Amino acid sequence: MGLLRRLLTLGPHAGAHRIALRSAVSVLVPLLVLWTSDHLAWSIYAVFGAFTSLYGRDRTDRARLSLQVEAGITQVAVVTLGVLVGLSDQRAWLSVPFAAAVAVGASYESTRRGWHPPGSLFQVFAFAAVASAPATSADVAPAILVSAATALFAVLVGMAGPAVRRVRSATPLAPAQPIGGAVEGVTRYALQSGAGVLIAGTIATSAGIGRPYWAMVSAVVPLVARDLTTQVTRGLHRVVGTGLGLLVGWAFFALDVRGLGLVVLVAVLQAGAELLVGRNYALALVLVTPLALLMVHLVAPVPTGELLRDRGVETVIGVVVGIAVGYLSRPRTS
Repeated sequence: MGLLRRLLTLGPHAGAHRIALRSAVSVLVPLLVLWTSDHLAWSIYAVFGAFTSLYGRDRTDRARLSLQVEAGITQVAVVTLGVLVGLSDQRAWLSVPFAAAVAVGASYESTRRGWHPPGSLFQVFAFAAVASAPATSADVAPAILVSAATALFAVLVGMAGPAVRRVRSATPLAPAQPIGGAVEGVTRYALQSGAGVLIAGTIATSAGIGRPYWAMVSAVVPLVARDLTTQVTRGLHRVVGTGLGLLVGWAFFALDVRGLGLVVLVAVLQAGAELLVGRNYALALVLVTPLALLMVHLVAPVPTGELLRDRGVETVIGVVVGIAVGYLSRPRTS
């Protein structure tokens, strides 16, 4: 399949509406609670905890529960680590090696345990975004409690469908199937992800570009794939989708959506992204990009032009680094 065809191909729907609904509910309800209690500053912790809902779309019953519990614990751990790094005045540079370590560990476990979605993107994003913001000791408890409560809520939402089906059919909970196992090249794969994050983060931080975590996250994206062709395709998806998504983000910022409208918009974009991500990654990023921008805006509003520029530049840096790492460290055949 040619590169252009890979870029434009739409995959099957495959029941994406179910994961879209779960993900929207998992993020909307916690954000509504924070909005009504006037604590939207904690929304970033809630959103990253809600990422738990994205796991296990290919599993049901105990298998989904097991995977989502693992994912939820991991999300809470990286959010906690991020806020602890955020306590330091040197957080910009400290976050780079820590993010690389998160990428190595999450990529290793993702592959060994058979997580879906695969890779360390959500863990690197959660850690690095939280670590980039200045924190105080008073932020540690809310970070842990809000991310943990949201992750738990996402797990409960994920089990709601199977529970309803069991009540209707009167069938017992299916036994959990073993997930994961030995995977060839898992260590090399994990180290690739860590190297991509480390190099991209170092470049973006040295250049003084705002929010280097977007470069680190973008470096992970191509490296989720194992072969170079797919890595290049995912990288192009990231660049093209982000470029289009920046235009959509600009339009939303021009509308100046605030308060409850902004909370609902985040949930709608989350649902739309999940409807598309399994079909075409570039199309999904048209919605993921403004979603990520609005998440930042929820916590700490910044000038729109600066935000859009940083996202675009860092995406290119990260993708180039990720593809280069994939190329240089690919297995050699004799």
